[in-house]
Amino acid sequence: MADYVLRRILALIPVFFFVTVVVFMIVHLVPGDPIDNLVRIGVTPEQKALIAARYGLDQPLYLQYWRWLTLVLQGDFGSAIVLRRPVMDLIRENIGYSLTLGGLALCFSALVGITTGAIAAAWRNTLVDKSIMGVVLLGSTVPAFWLGLLLILLFAVTLGWLPVSGAKHWTALILPVVTVGLGGMALVARVTRVSMMDIGRQDFVTLLHAKGVPAWAVQVRHVLRHALIPVVTLLSLRIGLIVGGSVTVEYVFARPGIGSLLIRALGQRDYPVVQGCLLMLAMAVMIGTLLGDLVQAAMDPRQREESR
Repeated sequence: MADYVLRRILALIPVFFFVTVVVFMIVHLVPGDPIDNLVRIGVTPEQKALIAARYGLDQPLYLQYWRWLTLVLQGDFGSAIVLRRPVMDLIRENIGYSLTLGGLALCFSALVGITTGAIAAAWRNTLVDKSIMGVVLLGSTVPAFWLGLLLILLFAVTLGWLPVSGAKHWTALILPVVTVGLGGMALVARVTRVSMMDIGRQDFVTLLHAKGVPAWAVQVRHVLRHALIPVVTLLSLRIGLIVGGSVTVEYVFARPGIGSLLIRALGQRDYPVVQGCLLMLAMAVMIGTLLGDLVQAAMDPRQREESR
């Protein structure tokens, strides 16, 4: 297992450097200039050139990338051009909100998705199964930002049960968590249902029924346990997607977090902040993938053997 963990970690190193190149180039290909947000109307081109030189924006892109990568490898994302603060401090102030929202949304997706998927598999081809799959299909197709607006209109504006926005009370997390987690819940439910139906057709399940094991015990202790292997992989991939998907949701609900910081920095063309936020989101995807592979390998030894 230790060799497998080491191989998976080493495999992420070239991926990390490729991601840094993509993040850097995407940010610098976006139209706009962060210097325009620092200067006043009527500033001469010479003055703008001096400001650009102060932040190293007058250098060729490969030199700017090398300088930024060197700082990143030292744990320093540079300083924000507009806010004039270390990017790491800005990320540190906002990442807790995003991790809380993403973690709760992931738990919501896992618990509700596995439960509904198991129920649909147990009562497959019945009205219960069709009703659950109908709701799942709806949840997987509705855009998160539009769903968030509908939930605000219903539960905050019309009924007045929950706050519209902000992060001052735990109740402000309910609507964002449901908005972010509903898409993941739909995918988890579908995968759980299909996986349990496939496992239920195998010979060892028939043998358990022949031995007189109660049907509920077969489904919960054996079928569901084996069916969770692809679900764990899916949930691990959802870690980065949930954090990234929280970008628009945080903006809709006016919550602090990496998403709100990223959108604000994009409007200001603040390159260091945008690069730092995108790199953090990409690292969340990579770490989630790594955790999924490790958990799957721990649950299924065949995964470790196939990678050799």
